[in-house]
Amino acid sequence: MLRQFELVERLKAYDPNVDEDLINRAYVFSVKSHGSQVRDSGDPYFSHPIEVAGILTELKLDSQSIVTGLLHDTVEDTVATIEEIEKFFGAEIAHLVNGVTKLSKLELQSEATKQAENFRKLVLAMSSDIRVLLIKLADRLHNMRTLHHVSSESKRRRIAHETLEIYAPLAERMGIHRIKDELEDIAFSQLQPDIFESIKSRLRYIHQASTETIDLVIADINNVTRSFGLVCNVSGRLKTPYSIWRKMQKKNVTVEQLSDIMAFRILVNSMSECYQGLGIMHSHYMVVPGRFKDYISTPKPNNYQSLHTCLIGPLNQRIEVQIRTNDMHDVCENGVAAHWQYKQGNKAHDGKQYAWLRGLLEILEHASSPDEFLEHTKLEMFQDQVFCFTPKGELINLPGGATPVDFAYAIHSEIGNRTVGVKINGRQMPLRTSLKNGDQVEIVTSKAQSPSPTWERFVVTGKARACIRRFIRAQQRQQYSEHGKTILQKCCIKESLPFHEKNFMKVLGKFHYLILDDLYAAIGEGIQSPKEVLSAAYVTNEPRPKKEMPSGDVLQKNHKTSTNDPASYIEGLVSGMAVSFAGCCHPLPGDNIVGVVTTGKGVTVHTNECEVIVAHSDPDRILDLAWHDVQERGYRHVGRLKITFINKPGALAALTTAISKQAADIVNIKITNRTMDFWDLFVDVEVEDVTHLQNLKASIRSIPLILSVERI
Repeated sequence: MLRQFELVERLKAYDPNVDEDLINRAYVFSVKSHGSQVRDSGDPYFSHPIEVAGILTELKLDSQSIVTGLLHDTVEDTVATIEEIEKFFGAEIAHLVNGVTKLSKLELQSEATKQAENFRKLVLAMSSDIRVLLIKLADRLHNMRTLHHVSSESKRRRIAHETLEIYAPLAERMGIHRIKDELEDIAFSQLQPDIFESIKSRLRYIHQASTETIDLVIADINNVTRSFGLVCNVSGRLKTPYSIWRKMQKKNVTVEQLSDIMAFRILVNSMSECYQGLGIMHSHYMVVPGRFKDYISTPKPNNYQSLHTCLIGPLNQRIEVQIRTNDMHDVCENGVAAHWQYKQGNKAHDGKQYAWLRGLLEILEHASSPDEFLEHTKLEMFQDQVFCFTPKGELINLPGGATPVDFAYAIHSEIGNRTVGVKINGRQMPLRTSLKNGDQVEIVTSKAQSPSPTWERFVVTGKARACIRRFIRAQQRQQYSEHGKTILQKCCIKESLPFHEKNFMKVLGKFHYLILDDLYAAIGEGIQSPKEVLSAAYVTNEPRPKKEMPSGDVLQKNHKTSTNDPASYIEGLVSGMAVSFAGCCHPLPGDNIVGVVTTGKGVTVHTNECEVIVAHSDPDRILDLAWHDVQERGYRHVGRLKITFINKPGALAALTTAISKQAADIVNIKITNRTMDFWDLFVDVEVEDVTHLQNLKASIRSIPLILSVERI
């Protein structure tokens, strides 16, 4: 454990103007507050905040951050209050302590939802001050270093899983690679102990066997660079167990088959010397094709810069060489902390200036739930990068496998929503095309366009998926609202009650809704019972108009209209005429219709907009038809729906149940496309009219596993 004077000396080493009295007071306050508390390891509890402060000094953070590290658990675990912290240490430190305390109070249980909610609030907290995340990372790092003292295996695995899923990727996005590597390896050792030990023992063997090789390669590179007059510092290292495990999974190879277990780093003084060193390496050693990456001209989102190349080095072994300046290396090791603004005497860093953090905040805005936010954020943080250009030359970095739709949403959400086409390197291409490094992408937009639900099947960025889902939710809500209003109207007719919206507005408060659309949407989605709404909106003793029994003449008339002769319910047809309904457009009562007369076949009924009618060259064979205003409900027509749903257990059963509940009958089902993830179906259903089909579509859309429903 660091002693008081050692902590001060560490801080003075990089900040000579440090307020020693402030650090000493915080150290003493932390020790006194935690008193006799102990950790799972048996050590005094105050050793934890002191070690956290020590980790923060390794990142060379400002005094306020170091003090916050010392005090970060006092409010949560002792009798100290935020008011006391502000009184003794100032408002800025109190704000940081409060931010870290709020996150600590969200300590995860085991539920994924709570994990997602924790992460959502973490992003919100660090958006106001990035130091909150830096302190939280230091806190998590020390907790991981002592994780083996936790007696509960399930708790250890839960903490390790959360670290691997959330904190390690965040450390990488902030560019703090040494913390990221340590967090990953400790978490990996808890989650996969056998595999971890196997890889680690193999690395020990390789290191012992290749110590001379590493020294030989370093000496050879030094000799080559000196011969060209390049002053540099060369070092070599073995990669971490977790990074090797990921490469083994990705490439499906063994440890021995990996070519870049050993990495060599060349540090120079300027950017021009980086490219000079690259030229020297490529001219002296054989280059492995397709393994060169320039992260200097196109930095990673976390501002990482370096040149990566793979060479056939001495002893004919493949080696990976990284070339960067000393400043670039500082950024690689310490990330955002490498350019902490206290060095220029400015105020605290504003986390919102980071593009990646702005992206997370946009996803947070569009996501409907913490779970969805966590899902989209993982998409955003876990993928390799591809660099593309706008027609004006602006660089846009995207995850590997990104499409033009991802590109459009990366520029602006509204551009993504209005995308209709794309030109890649001047050539018209499909929207699902995977972009490659260096592509110039021109997005074509239209004000009449809106996001297609099918886009969600091929986009890879969290932001694009969140925006598409948000639009679909808004569209579904409108359909729920229309469906719910129709249900209420039918209930009123059934109960012989007048449909007056003012009656329903009076009971909004009773059902906790603000506007009628909310009430209608709840009814349409099945959340609210229409009978309950009717009972509340209409007084039970209100007189209802009496139903008059139809006369014998009317009964006879209705009986006559229950015939299957289309002439009885379609105007413009002659009784007894051979009539069929087109299978191309499936006309329904409520559609605008025409008839096409065909010799020997009679009349075929189409919708006005059917492509067959548009292409028909003989107008004399086309009849103007119309549905009668009063339809006999006993006679049904076939409508066709195209449905796409997620391939999960119960999806097809939920679909057929929804169709049955809407009093529709399935005539035919045809699977047009089936993958491990999605099914595309054509479903022919018997319905009464267009309204019945619309209600059926709305009901089907309410199923969570349904992606899209379209009438064909």
